[in-house]
Amino acid sequence: MTTSSTESAAATPPGASASDSVAVPDTLPNYVGLHPGEPNLMEPELLDNPYTGYGKLREQAPLVRARFFDDTPLWLVTRLDVVREVMRDPRFVNDPSRVPGHQGEDPRERLVKLFGVPSHLREYIVKSILSSDPPDHTRLRRLVSRAFTARRIQDLRPRVELITDELLDRLPGHAEDGVVDLIEHFSYPLPITVICELVGIDEADRGLWRQFGAAFASLDPSRVGAAVPAMVEHLHELIGRRRANLRDDLLSALIRVQDDDGGRLSDTEMATLVLTLVLAGHETTAHLISNGTVALLTHPDQRRLLDEDPALLPRAVHELMRWCGPIQATQPRYATEDAEVAGTQVRQGDMLMFSLVAANHDPRHYTHPERLDLTRQPAGRAEDHVGFGHGMHYCLGASLARQEAEVAFGKLLARYPDMALALTPEELEKQERMRRPGTWRLRRLPLRLHP
Repeated sequence: MTTSSTESAAATPPGASASDSVAVPDTLPNYVGLHPGEPNLMEPELLDNPYTGYGKLREQAPLVRARFFDDTPLWLVTRLDVVREVMRDPRFVNDPSRVPGHQGEDPRERLVKLFGVPSHLREYIVKSILSSDPPDHTRLRRLVSRAFTARRIQDLRPRVELITDELLDRLPGHAEDGVVDLIEHFSYPLPITVICELVGIDEADRGLWRQFGAAFASLDPSRVGAAVPAMVEHLHELIGRRRANLRDDLLSALIRVQDDDGGRLSDTEMATLVLTLVLAGHETTAHLISNGTVALLTHPDQRRLLDEDPALLPRAVHELMRWCGPIQATQPRYATEDAEVAGTQVRQGDMLMFSLVAANHDPRHYTHPERLDLTRQPAGRAEDHVGFGHGMHYCLGASLARQEAEVAFGKLLARYPDMALALTPEELEKQERMRRPGTWRLRRLPLRLHP
């Protein structure tokens, strides 16, 4: 691996600073800490600083016995080479009902019940493309993949650039006492506008999707439980409207497929696809932009590299996704048979989860992984991280997310070269970091656009 010849970035991972004493939520689940040697994903150490917490587990073993945040036992896969190996292995599936002899409640059903999703609507969450396996996954992915071809994404770039310019033009007008929230007024509006236009959601409806996304991100059962019925009702109403007025968008394309052969795609599957694409298509990118902006503002040597060579942006986005990506763990997979993984015996039916934050900072693969180094990935090579996943479940919208981030960082830095954090890095982490298992997100990103 290459490392930058410029001055080194801070030799600590994101969030590791004097603010590591961030307060733990007052009410942790009562089962946290009940299983010595099997850390729960809700452990304060893992929430306070996942880079350090999961790093310790990675150095303990490639597979670590742990507990899901509902206290279900699982294997946490921590090292990059093992994560990639298991992600490619068809013996590990997303749908636990495919495990031979599976009986009892679907763990995914138990999880959505925990988050307050009404029982008659759980299939909209449980049976998404993200949680399916072949042949259903293959069929659904083929239906939507045409919207994410390299040519289609490249054709979108002028529109992404125009939306970005318009948002940046308006940014100063949102400032209060010289401070603007970049997430509220830039990081969120950019990707949600792009994905809604691609899918076919009218501008008047986009505020609803912002609310839905915020409800899911909160992990608050009362908010999630209330959002799902409203979201499902809205989706079916949207499908009905679009069926009466087809356009050149993904939703219209799905309706045409359904009309040609109704057995290939049900209304529920169509609604679930739209739900998944819109929520996943803006939440992750929004927080990649906000996390990446903080990283660049707190690493002036790395920002200077981009100022001097904007052609470095594609490599920079990959490094930011590796170093401070918003998704730090995947949904579980299940072993369909007994298997040995990195010297550990995994039994049929066991749950596994990939720790992306541990894998993306694995010193076995990266030189000084704790350093932010925008020159780390050689140009022209396949991405050298698992921030977007790996194998058949590799993120469908990764190329769109990368493009949006490239445009966002490039234009933001050029338009407001003197922008700075309105809080100290320590204050930002303490006051605005959302401490949720598996994600690394800010509530707000207060910036001063001018000195």
